[in-house]
Amino acid sequence: MKQLSRTHTVLLLTFLVIMWGVNWPLSKIALSYTPPLLFAGIRTILGGLILLIFALPRYKRLRFKETWHFYFISAFFNIILFYGLQTVGLGYAPAGLFSAIVFIEPVLLGIFCWIWLGESMYRLKMIGLLLGFTGVAIISASGFTGGISAVGIILALGSAVGWGLGTVYVKKTGDRVDSIWMVTVQLIMGGLFLLSVGSKFESWSNIQWEMPFIANLLFISTFVIAFGWLAFFTLVGSGEASKVGSFTFLIPLIAILCSSFLLHENITLNLVVGLLFIVISILFVNMKLKSKMVPDSSV
Repeated sequence: MKQLSRTHTVLLLTFLVIMWGVNWPLSKIALSYTPPLLFAGIRTILGGLILLIFALPRYKRLRFKETWHFYFISAFFNIILFYGLQTVGLGYAPAGLFSAIVFIEPVLLGIFCWIWLGESMYRLKMIGLLLGFTGVAIISASGFTGGISAVGIILALGSAVGWGLGTVYVKKTGDRVDSIWMVTVQLIMGGLFLLSVGSKFESWSNIQWEMPFIANLLFISTFVIAFGWLAFFTLVGSGEASKVGSFTFLIPLIAILCSSFLLHENITLNLVVGLLFIVISILFVNMKLKSKMVPDSSV
């Protein structure tokens, strides 16, 4: 994939951050019209079918018989755990707070990449990891004193772990599968699983097919899931992965602001302080040290 121009990179990053930020309050609104697992399944399948349009011209790169297990494992972490726990968890916690906890994922990713991908672990990164977990602890504190649901916090952390493990797995297998096919197939696979589980434990008759819900569903499926992931892989494929990581902290910030405006959620002191810790943490974890500094501070 050719190198993107600076303007193209900025536009894609801006689109990605805004779409993945507004996703949280919009998903919370959608849950007032639908059971969570059915919603998770419908939106991911729709997103996968839209991406299929972009994947089909690359059909020779699918090689499904040889690579199906890569798609299956990735779908388990990135769709079933990440989207499944996320959608259910939004029913137990405010959208802004929930997103702030989920975006501990870049910090978890630093640990997972150290363990499984052999990436370096140096003092600045360790401080960043510690700050990130401190931030989540500050945000989550009221969850264990009755202020918010502890179940929501646990599901948010589970969603973050699933996304982190899924990202490491995609990185580890990236040279063996096509990136567009990976996200397309995992969305369809994971979506079908979520839809089947939702059909067993939830009722389709409980979905209120009203225009606000339909518009919300189509927006999330198209712009957040399909085009969001397409933008993400375009940036990663052109060597802009580090920039995506560095701008990740803006996503929960947008989610919190939009949730305050659309859902009238309170912005508490705990949330602001905890998010600040996470922002600094993500910056530290993504900060690249010069090669000459690494030997002195690695562990």
